[in-house]
Amino acid sequence: MNALTRLDRFESMFPELMRRWARPMPFFDDAELPSEIRIDVTENEKQFLVTADLPGARKEDVRVSVDGNYVSITAEVKKDEEKTEGRSVLKETYRGTMSRGFTLASDIDEKAASARMENGVLSLTLPKRQGESGNKLLNIQ
Repeated sequence: MNALTRLDRFESMFPELMRRWARPMPFFDDAELPSEIRIDVTENEKQFLVTADLPGARKEDVRVSVDGNYVSITAEVKKDEEKTEGRSVLKETYRGTMSRGFTLASDIDEKAASARMENGVLSLTLPKRQGESGNKLLNIQ
């Protein structure tokens, strides 16, 4: 067993602890920073409906990839804040990337899949595949 395998086992036992260690230590209040991508998945006989919270992300900065039954969401988050007090200016800038990948119970029909982003919420409609699988990058509307 190599060192990476041992670390993977440790991470699976304490996922929240490992995520917090991996986050940068900025001077921001922790509540202001984007956390992990939180998702809701609903399944019916024909499709999966996924909603993902992406606070602070614009649709141009979001990327969704579907490969078989694996879905990957990546978003670049930018936050600029400027405070002026008299002659002094305090500028706080945050740039970061959030990502989340998950596996669904059935392969997805990539050609019929769609994505929409509104008010920081990404909505995915992922129809179940009835044949071969492939890889597709979804356009977000």
